[in-house]
Amino acid sequence: MKNSILLILTILLVSTSSLAQIDRTKQPTPGPAPKINMDRPIEFKLENGLNVMIVENHKLPRVSINLFFDRTPFLSKEKAGVTSLLGSMLGNGTQTITKDAFNEEIDFLGANLSFGFDGGSASSLSKYFDRMIELLADATMHSLLTGEEFKKEKERLLELWKSQDKSVDAIAGIAGGALSYGKAHPYGEFENEASINNVSFEDVREYYKNYFNPSEAYIVIIGDINAEKAKETVAKRFNSWENGNIEETQMPEAQKNPEQLTINFIDMPNAVQSNISLTSNVKLKMSDPDYHAVLLANKILGGGFNSYLNMNLREEHGYTYGARSSVGSDEYVTRFRTSASVRNEVTDSAVVQTIKEVKRIQNEAVEESALENAKAKYVGDFVLALERPSTIAQYAINIKTNNLSADFYESYLEKINAVTVADVQRVAKKYFNAENARFIVVGKGSDVIKNLEKTGIPIQYFDKEINPIDKPEFQKPIPPGVTAEAVFKDYIEAIGGSKAVSNVKTILTNAEVTIEGAPFKPSATIKSMAPNKTSMEMYMEGMGTIVKQKFDGKNGYVEQQGRKTEMDTEERVEKQKEKGLFPETYLEKEAINLISLISINGTDAYKIQVSGKNDSFRYYDAENAMLIRTEDEKDSQGQKLTQVSDYSDYKAVNGVMMPHTRTISAGSQVITFVASEIKINEGVSKKDFK
Repeated sequence: MKNSILLILTILLVSTSSLAQIDRTKQPTPGPAPKINMDRPIEFKLENGLNVMIVENHKLPRVSINLFFDRTPFLSKEKAGVTSLLGSMLGNGTQTITKDAFNEEIDFLGANLSFGFDGGSASSLSKYFDRMIELLADATMHSLLTGEEFKKEKERLLELWKSQDKSVDAIAGIAGGALSYGKAHPYGEFENEASINNVSFEDVREYYKNYFNPSEAYIVIIGDINAEKAKETVAKRFNSWENGNIEETQMPEAQKNPEQLTINFIDMPNAVQSNISLTSNVKLKMSDPDYHAVLLANKILGGGFNSYLNMNLREEHGYTYGARSSVGSDEYVTRFRTSASVRNEVTDSAVVQTIKEVKRIQNEAVEESALENAKAKYVGDFVLALERPSTIAQYAINIKTNNLSADFYESYLEKINAVTVADVQRVAKKYFNAENARFIVVGKGSDVIKNLEKTGIPIQYFDKEINPIDKPEFQKPIPPGVTAEAVFKDYIEAIGGSKAVSNVKTILTNAEVTIEGAPFKPSATIKSMAPNKTSMEMYMEGMGTIVKQKFDGKNGYVEQQGRKTEMDTEERVEKQKEKGLFPETYLEKEAINLISLISINGTDAYKIQVSGKNDSFRYYDAENAMLIRTEDEKDSQGQKLTQVSDYSDYKAVNGVMMPHTRTISAGSQVITFVASEIKINEGVSKKDFK
């Protein structure tokens, strides 16, 4: 024990003595930028115009191959979606190798091969290089495109579009390009249900024939290979690749920035938070002298955790989990943009604070320490990225397609370290914009428009297809005589009447579960017993129970992967207050308030506020009186998180109408429960809640 204490004291003394030799009041003098030595590729061009670059790297017995198309951007117009469909069909077999045989061989070689409309990549042990080049060439020139695969991918794309149609972030992503550049610009074009349905199998084949041209392609090979032998192999496999009907396309001008700061608003009645983005078009190429200064200015404004935007919107005000900014670079046009997903009630405040931080970096010199930290981050990321062959390949392609000097990346860090505080302020004024710009806000109009109007920023309205529209009617007048109590009474009558509802003592639901973005589909068993006992167990075939959630009327817990977490006191007290399986039967008159009549996904609904620790809301169809939505605010890691549950597909069970589909949205997570079976007053006992 004495020896341990002595050791600790010795370490402490050594540490403090070394600290005494450092003056912590002075910013350390940055060292010289690391010397970057990048092997320049051997370059050649085949007779068909294919550009080839080869870099020998013998550190590991591996090789990577990257295929990249440098096409002039173009419009697909009424057939938008054709390139997505083609891209999803590529790399799944060739005209001489079936899809299964192709994928099985890739797996057998321990290799990777992926393909899309913009190019492809492959990697393997270097001893399989010849075969991988052969497979990549075959997939490029003779890809297997079948009507059956087309039908499957088209159905998948339509399903994806339908799910994105309800996603705030997906609509915001579409709106960003469409409103900034214009829908008639290649960077603003987007696919929808109509354009996807317009695409035929013949269209896909035609695009493959016309847009897969060697004269517009680059192949970069990096790895443990002999360059001369690799050159012979590439020529052997790709010489027969012929150019299709290359059409000369003229890049249209992008839509101009607005004359004054404007809010472009898209109403999403299902939104639990608002997606806000400040955006403006800029001209910035990688070859521009300002390029490196812009990178650092953006890093300070919104490019990292300690950035101006994140420290304001997240750390100081708690509006969001993260706020970011970015500036692209492009031969034609690009965008400066900020982005954040914020709570409905602070949407207007987040807009104001975003403007404040953009103007701050324009009008106030940044701290020298902030600039040095940004430089250090870029240096570290740059050096680490050089370890990846895909990075080297991308750098080689960038030099060619962006007309960069051959030593662009070798001198990259020197140019980063040469940026000054004055440079940051200068480029912030030139490339960042909070004056002739647009805020794109996608959110719940009935909750946010009133306060957004108070900012004094003009508001223009658009639908989800990014068409201009008149201001929507977010709230409608409540008909005379309608009260919260009346809405509750109508609901109870609509689902079967008070006698039938009062006879419900237990409910058992077996359901299939879909977690958006997850590759698996678990099942769930949900049980309830009056007045307030609940149980939910989620399980997967071959794995057993993966999540268990229980409340026995007094205490509760959540168990996941063997870890059990007891319900906290506040949540336990709230659960204990419940007096039945249907809140409409026991909530006191003083606790409920009819707020408004609003539209939810085209359905008029009464919005009722339920007072409590955190106010919640319940929405009832104004026509058939059914409950269609609930909103509950919860605390999550110090942030307020709104959970929205949508109810649909009502069917009679023992004389009571029960919703068989429930979709829960919380932040970016969406979980859907589809009931395969619901039982009332059977299959549930008290032991189920232990």
